[in-house]
Amino acid sequence: MSIKTKEYVQTDSYNKTIPQLILQNREKWGDSPAMCMKEYGVWQRYSWDEYYEKVKYFSLGLINLGLVKGDIVCIIGDNEPEWFWGEFAVQAAGGIATGIFVDSIPSEVKYIVTHSGAKFAIANDQEQVDKFLEIREEIPEIRKVIYWDPKGLKNYDDPLLISFIEVLELGKDYEQSNPGLFEKNVSEGKEGDIAFVYYTSGTTGLPKGAEITHQALISTARGFISRYPLDNNDDLISNFPAAWVGDSFFATIPHLLTGARINFPEEPDTIAEDTREVGPNFVIYGPRQWESLVREIQVKIMDAHPIKRFFYNLFMPTGYKLAELGFANNKPNLLWKIMSFIAYYLLFRPLKDRLGLSNVRFAVTGGSVLSLDTFRLIHAIGIELRQNYASTEAGLISSHGKGEIDFESVGRPALDTEVRVTDEGEMLVRSISMFSGYLHNEEKTRETLKNGWCYTGDAVSINENGHLIFMDRLDHMGELSNGTRYAPQYIEGRLRFSPYIKDVMVIGGKDKDFVSAVINMDFSMVGKWAERNHIPYTTFVDLSQKEQVADLIHHDLERVNSYLPEGAKVQRFVLLHKEFDADEAELTRTRKLRREFMEERYHNLIKGIYGDGGEIKVEAAVTYRDGRTGTVTTSIRVWDIQT
Repeated sequence: MSIKTKEYVQTDSYNKTIPQLILQNREKWGDSPAMCMKEYGVWQRYSWDEYYEKVKYFSLGLINLGLVKGDIVCIIGDNEPEWFWGEFAVQAAGGIATGIFVDSIPSEVKYIVTHSGAKFAIANDQEQVDKFLEIREEIPEIRKVIYWDPKGLKNYDDPLLISFIEVLELGKDYEQSNPGLFEKNVSEGKEGDIAFVYYTSGTTGLPKGAEITHQALISTARGFISRYPLDNNDDLISNFPAAWVGDSFFATIPHLLTGARINFPEEPDTIAEDTREVGPNFVIYGPRQWESLVREIQVKIMDAHPIKRFFYNLFMPTGYKLAELGFANNKPNLLWKIMSFIAYYLLFRPLKDRLGLSNVRFAVTGGSVLSLDTFRLIHAIGIELRQNYASTEAGLISSHGKGEIDFESVGRPALDTEVRVTDEGEMLVRSISMFSGYLHNEEKTRETLKNGWCYTGDAVSINENGHLIFMDRLDHMGELSNGTRYAPQYIEGRLRFSPYIKDVMVIGGKDKDFVSAVINMDFSMVGKWAERNHIPYTTFVDLSQKEQVADLIHHDLERVNSYLPEGAKVQRFVLLHKEFDADEAELTRTRKLRREFMEERYHNLIKGIYGDGGEIKVEAAVTYRDGRTGTVTTSIRVWDIQT
């Protein structure tokens, strides 16, 4: 089966590069604010004129340092204006940017620098600079590390280092002897040039570098704003990691296409507070962020004054009813309108304000499938949340449009995107938004790009409305020894709706008779619950193995099992003695499970789950943030679920 969507979208971005969009916006909006960054508690505004000048002089400064067309520059740091000025400056010079996740350890930095062949590095602060200095002998190809936050670097006397401001000055000097060079470089850029190498999350091995052109990035964002119209009066929040392609798809490039202001929180820890101050018109969070937000609501209600809990429990059914009417495109009758008015002023308006979502016209989730329970709750409090479905390799694949929300689906195909499903259930995508190939990996490129189609490896179906139903990764779709099929991500997503479950890995396979689960409890939430119920505990390990905690989690497993076919229900579970950790390679930097690695790492634990039950002795390697390693040995209990 094959479907394609065509929509009209007003834009003058065709056949342009990212730096060409910046020049166009400078001519159009000049001294109007383009970026806002909170520093020392005060919002600093940068106009399109300033934006243009930073990109221009930094680009010329890089050329002065020796950057030539085709060179790769890696960038690591928090989402701040300098990150993006650096990226666009590299592209303006004909170079290619690549990002490194801010919490990467030195060995991960080394891998990307070495694999990409980066010639320069742009780093946020002392913490990030130190990573390069620690491995400098192993990355001789790096000529300069350019830092933009000088705090803590005053006494660093190293010829490898140079400040962002110094590079800007080099650019201004270079322009004196090379007038018009920047404009010439930008005008010569082609939409088919590689703009960025995005390293994939590496769920099945080492990250792969996906090469993406200016055309692919811009056309993906163009398809996005055809469903979510923005303009230069709107405010966006930059909260996705800049090293992840989702930031370009759903924030940075839409900002360039529409002129919408992009706002940067002061610190990662102040995102909630700063979002509330900005009052964005549009937000996009990953599933983990939406689940965290719902968990925050649940926590606050549990700890709230009895009167507040009363109003919450009284009016939430009204919210759910109105959401259901909206999904069916039915208008509420007079009684429900009155109830809606009361519920809005007594509960939903203050709740949305508390979350910083008062001005949101629409909200989006993307990255992986959001649990249905979380989706329904967000709609119940009055936020129009829509599902996006995208991948690094295929761009924006599908999304919900206005009035067509169906939380069993991930929407219909995006602008100018064709989708085909093979007999095996694999989704193929064809559009101009596809990536160009994997850097230094022709074999994998040939496997993924064939006959003009991108073979996504995702298992989907298409319903009668032309919407895509995402099941799971094709190689993650499970089948038990009796032939029963199950979808691990679906079960995991519904379990993470629980305020007491932080993460989960569902297990099965052709050599197993039933489905089981390895669960991470949410230590702060379960800890509060234990205190209220007078259950003593000492550590995470101690609390995780309490019978009362297992009973608490058991209720959530029974809830999820009620949605599942008989043969696909979870029958056993364990509460892990530690959290899944990206620093130990259990999760990717975007917090996706590295399933194959996890199944190998916890092989003995899984073997015990499918054995006689009881208790399992576990010895796990632990990598600490300072690089030290150690082991944790404990007994983990196996719990049965009556089905």
